[in-house]
Amino acid sequence: MLAQLVGLRDKVLAGASIGPADVVLDVGCGDGLLGVGALDLVGGSGTVIFSDISLDLLEHCQRLVSELELLDRSRFVHTGLPELADIGSGSVDVVMTRSVLIYVEDKLGSLATLHRVLRPGGRLSIFEPINRFGYPEPASSLLGLEVAGLERLVDKVKDVYRRYQPAGNSMVNFDERDLLAFAEAAGFGEVHMDYHVDVDREPAHMTWSTLLGHAPNPLVPPLRDVLDEALTEAERDALSQRLQEELIRGSTRRRFATAYLTAIR
Repeated sequence: MLAQLVGLRDKVLAGASIGPADVVLDVGCGDGLLGVGALDLVGGSGTVIFSDISLDLLEHCQRLVSELELLDRSRFVHTGLPELADIGSGSVDVVMTRSVLIYVEDKLGSLATLHRVLRPGGRLSIFEPINRFGYPEPASSLLGLEVAGLERLVDKVKDVYRRYQPAGNSMVNFDERDLLAFAEAAGFGEVHMDYHVDVDREPAHMTWSTLLGHAPNPLVPPLRDVLDEALTEAERDALSQRLQEELIRGSTRRRFATAYLTAIR
């Protein structure tokens, strides 16, 4: 995933047009992919504000920045969307996010907040996966692997996923058109979007052990636990055998869409 993440980071940073002395807010900074990348761009007179609802992740970012000896141009704020408490109105030049709105129910309110904290002329640059594009997965497919003939077992597995994430949850309750509309409704006067779709087959990079530990997103358990919860021992054995055969066969079906949105306040 590293090459993909580096490309994602570079595109978000480029869309933000960060310059020396800018105050940059990384909303939902996570492991610091964007914020650390912005530290050199703001120079010695600029500031990068790392914000997240997770104290653990903020501490992780602070350790990274400390190792780089760049704490003097950094701030760390424990806050999140849709309010962004402790981030003043009109206080930053740039706001950037990576896969943050998918975790927030109030996306319109969140974009209004991003508009609020920007100074006039400030720039917004965000990346979001458009999960609605690939949802729901076909009945004969599980995590991109074809399991035709075992649809009854697959549906029991997907029912467990649905219990953790009901239909209409925050990860699938919007698409690229909604994202564009929310940005306009929030008050951004100039908005641009790059929307990208892939529908293809790709090599199955996962081993069986890795697949068992895989969770489609952080809000659901790994497949190992879902199989235990959904199936009898005999059912689990049957589905596991088929999934392993498909991994050996060597390809997965992928339907994936992403959106990069930039805007000016």
